[in-house]
Amino acid sequence: MGGEKSLGPKAGFSTRAIHAGQEPDPSTGAVVVPIYQTSTYAQEALGRNKGFEYARTHNPTRFALERNIAALEGGRHGFCFASGLAATNTLLETLSAGDHVVAGHNLYGGTFRIMDRVFRRLGLEFTFIATDDVDRVAAAFRPNTRMLFVETPTNPMMQLTDIAAVSRVAHERTIRVAVDNTFMTPFFQRPLELGADVVLHSVTKYLNGHSDMLGGALVTSDEALADSLRFLQNAAGGVPGPMDCWLALRGTKTLAVRMQRHDQNAGALAQHLEGKPGVSRVFYPGLASHPQHALARRQASGFGGMMSFIPGDGSLEAGRRVFDRLRLFSRAESLGGVESLACHPATMTHASVPRETRLSMGFADGLIRLSVGIEDVDDLRADLDQALETI
Repeated sequence: MGGEKSLGPKAGFSTRAIHAGQEPDPSTGAVVVPIYQTSTYAQEALGRNKGFEYARTHNPTRFALERNIAALEGGRHGFCFASGLAATNTLLETLSAGDHVVAGHNLYGGTFRIMDRVFRRLGLEFTFIATDDVDRVAAAFRPNTRMLFVETPTNPMMQLTDIAAVSRVAHERTIRVAVDNTFMTPFFQRPLELGADVVLHSVTKYLNGHSDMLGGALVTSDEALADSLRFLQNAAGGVPGPMDCWLALRGTKTLAVRMQRHDQNAGALAQHLEGKPGVSRVFYPGLASHPQHALARRQASGFGGMMSFIPGDGSLEAGRRVFDRLRLFSRAESLGGVESLACHPATMTHASVPRETRLSMGFADGLIRLSVGIEDVDDLRADLDQALETI
C-alpha cells in the first residue's frame, strides 16, 4: 500500500478523496483496497515479519482509511477508532489528572457525558462555556489548562467558534486546540489550516455517509501528540474493524458530491422554514439572519447539511406534534447519511444534558434537529409542510 505516491502536491479535494492512501493492491492490482479480515499475521522467521504482527496494532485497510482522512484534513497523521466517542476518549487520555479543559457548552451530548461523568471522576477538570467569543474563551483559561475543545457549528444550536482566533489565544498559553469537525467535514472546513492542533470526526456520519458503520478519527500534524495517540490507540485497543474501515473508504470517495447536495438542500429548507408560520426560529449558518453568518462564510466554503428549528412556542408538545407527523424524514438519532433524519435532541442525543443548561442557551424543549439528506428537495419541503400543519 503506497500511500499518496501517485498524487501531486496540489491534487484537488475529490482526487484526494478517491485516491489518497489507496494505491492498487501490490499482490493483485485490485483498485479497491481489500478488506484484510484477519486478526494476526504469519512471521517469516523468528523476529522477522512483513511489518504486520497483530490486527489491533496493524491492519492495511485501517491504515488506508487513516491516510485518506489525514489527506482530506491536510494533516500528517490520522488515527481511526471504533466510534467517534472512542476517538474522544483517546484524545482525553492524552491528559493527566489535574489538567483542565475548556470546552464548548453546546457539545454533542455524548461528548459532554464522557467529560462530565467519566473523566471528571478520573481527575480532569472541565469548564463549559460558549466559545463564540474569544475574550470569554481566554478568560476561562487557567494555569493548568491543557486543552480547548470545541465543536463548530455546535450540535444542535449551530453556534460557531472562530477557530483562528481561539487558536491564537490558546497557543499563547501552550494550550492545544481540538475541533470536532463532524458537521462540516473537511470538504467545507479544515481546522488544521486555521490553527487547530487536532481534528476529531465521528466517521459514522458524513465521512461514511451511508448510515451503515460506526467509526471515529483524529487527525494532527503535531508529532508529539501523534506519538501519544499512536501509543494509546494500540494500548487501549479501541480500533475499528476492517469491514467498517472499508465501508468508510467507500464513503469518502463520494464526499464532495454528497456534501454539495446536502448543502444545497439544507439551504433551501432553512430559507423555506424561516418564513413559515408555525416556526419561531431556524438555526442554520447559511442564513443571512444567523448572527455569525459572516464568520461562517469566512472560515468555511459552505454551510453543511445540519440545521435545527423551533416549532410553535418551543414547548415539548409543539415539538412532539411536528416530530410525530414526519414521514419522509426518518425519526432517528445520528446524522450525515444520504437519507434525511429528524431528531428530537432533548429526549435523544442530548438527554444527558441538564434541562436548565439546555434552556440557558435557547435550546427549547421542542427543538427539532434535521440532518438534511440528498433526496429531491421538493419532497423534503412537502414533508415539513404537512408536519407543520399541526402548529
